[in-house]
Amino acid sequence: MSTYFVTRHPGAVEWAARRGISADRTLIHLDLNQINPGDVVIGTLPVHLAAELCARGARYLHLAVDLPAERRGVELTADDLVCFNARLTEYRVERVAVCD
Repeated sequence: MSTYFVTRHPGAVEWAARRGISADRTLIHLDLNQINPGDVVIGTLPVHLAAELCARGARYLHLAVDLPAERRGVELTADDLVCFNARLTEYRVERVAVCD
């Protein structure tokens, strides 16, 4: 069982470290083929990837941030993440259907 933190943001890594949240590996890109049942993936992933993680028996912890529109696209520090109420929330995501 492994824990992966998927992020390209140094502020998110520092935010997690300050809270004692540790990962076996920090990645900027997730290869779904390396995910096994019981693994934990932390990040802000597209919903289709989160669904695939869950289908593989992994847990998904979403890094949610209450980010104002004017701060989108701006690199955030760990302190910024605290100010914008960053938190981890576990989700179980399931694909229901493909609609063409």
